[in-house]
Amino acid sequence: MKVSVSILKEKNNYKEAIDKINNTSADYIHLDIMDGTFTKSSSFELSKFKNISNKKYDIHLMSTNLDQLINESIKLNPEYITFHIESTKDIIKYINLIKENNIKVGLAINPKTKLYKLKKYINLIDLVLVMSVTPGEGGQLFKVSTIKKIRKLREKYKDITISVDGGINKETCALVSNYVDIVVSGSYITDSDDYDSKINELRVNH
Repeated sequence: MKVSVSILKEKNNYKEAIDKINNTSADYIHLDIMDGTFTKSSSFELSKFKNISNKKYDIHLMSTNLDQLINESIKLNPEYITFHIESTKDIIKYINLIKENNIKVGLAINPKTKLYKLKKYINLIDLVLVMSVTPGEGGQLFKVSTIKKIRKLREKYKDITISVDGGINKETCALVSNYVDIVVSGSYITDSDDYDSKINELRVNH
């Protein structure tokens, strides 16, 4: 299981956080990009993240402004660019835009979104990001109802990469680790004095 470290709560000292993550066994740095169009809050400007990380980025766009943000994301050559199924009606267009640039595509679904909405896109994408909190704010508690959804997703689509984001700590990771390939964890890691020990605690659950 891979660990993607979210720096959403480190908005004011993101460079320091990235320096610390660079020296850990983390697989990715998870960038939550919000501009107030899909969530109430806003976060980072993508241009700030050029050449400051030795880890691959895992970019999560929580926005309806996808033309601009996908093009900015491409410049960072991330492992994944993920956007929300709820954010646009032009899902195929944006899947193709990302794929044309040889970047893996993810679709994110909110806690209340039904799995059947993924069906027509599942063979076109690389990853499903299951939100286990309401998008947009760090530090929320994991929604236990998400476990059933993740389990069902794994049973139905055995080959898709599944990532889970929201309220991930040692205990909640143990609840989903049999079904997911990537866990996204933020404050559990970044509130710690020892990032690597927290990352390794998550991996032990798998």
